[in-house]
Amino acid sequence: MLPLLKYHVRSIFVRWRATGATILGLALVVAVFVVLQSLAIGIESASASTGDPRNFLVVRQGALAETTSVVTREQYNIIRYQDCIARDAAGQPLATADVHVILNLPRADRTGSANALLRGVSPQALALRPQVRLVDGRWFQPGHREVVVSRRLATRFADMQLGGTFKSGGITLTVVGHFDAGRTAFDSEIWIDADEARGAFDRPDFSSVLVRAASPEAAAILKPLIEGERRLKMKVVRETDYYREQTRAAMLPRLLGNGLALIMSIGAMFAAMNTLYASVASRTREIGTLRVLGYRRRSILFGFLLEGALLASVGGLLGCLLALPMHGYSAGTLGWESFTETVFDFRITPALAARGVLFAVGIGLVGSFLPALRAARLPVIASLKSV
Repeated sequence: MLPLLKYHVRSIFVRWRATGATILGLALVVAVFVVLQSLAIGIESASASTGDPRNFLVVRQGALAETTSVVTREQYNIIRYQDCIARDAAGQPLATADVHVILNLPRADRTGSANALLRGVSPQALALRPQVRLVDGRWFQPGHREVVVSRRLATRFADMQLGGTFKSGGITLTVVGHFDAGRTAFDSEIWIDADEARGAFDRPDFSSVLVRAASPEAAAILKPLIEGERRLKMKVVRETDYYREQTRAAMLPRLLGNGLALIMSIGAMFAAMNTLYASVASRTREIGTLRVLGYRRRSILFGFLLEGALLASVGGLLGCLLALPMHGYSAGTLGWESFTETVFDFRITPALAARGVLFAVGIGLVGSFLPALRAARLPVIASLKSV
């Protein structure tokens, strides 16, 4: 069996022009597949890495996201003074009532505009979200129309440099700092004082409440306690679970990637099939010689399938290498939960690269099956008589 394997490997190098074209076609298919899938993985990773398992998000019953929720000040006070809520060193409840405001802002290149999420936060917000840290400037001062912007989001919108000002709804806001949120969903936000956001944008209520349970035992009773309070009519979800579910923005690129990969894979299959059909036609005498040497039909079939899989695996590896420069590239897309700009990084993981290579091998096996079957069925005498 080893001589047969060596024969098929050498034949690839002998017919390098045709095999090179097939490998390149497969590589382009795999590159497109990997890049689009890495986009979806990047969006999902930003959401999946957001939050603290000790925190719980409280929103209105029936609300699918914070942007569609309403929490009154009275409800906020009832929630944060529950006995199961943790307290800081000063004895204050570890709870923040947030306000979501969607702003339409010009892009950095002034070619258009996009929506950005302004989050109004309470003083306890930083204690509850330790992944957010200031990297430039200072934190906002309540009552001064000041905001702190994600450093990554600041590169995508105009006037977001330190000291920059921008208007929205007749309100002028000044950027006094940049923060980094460790590549989480908060990297797509602008922060301001919650009460100031309510007053400036005429929002009488909050959007959500984030609280931290005092202990694992308290966490077990927090959800039924708040959801069972008739005055509230609220839904409680662990913060990490909430953001893990907010990945609908990744559905479109994932579906697009699968669709394009399917269409392009059909073309790649025909290319591989055409290459191997031509190879079989030019190697008729060689196939007859292999039969005379004692190799059975199934060995011939296996050998040509192996040749197609080998071509495809090389194409798959090359496609992954072509896609690799996109790893870590920062981009933005529309978040379907809030219809605002969502910042993410393309992520090409080892698992995704392996899927890309397996995808290519699958194309190679399907594309080489019919030519391999034809080679296996060639009559021995006719093969030896061919010129």
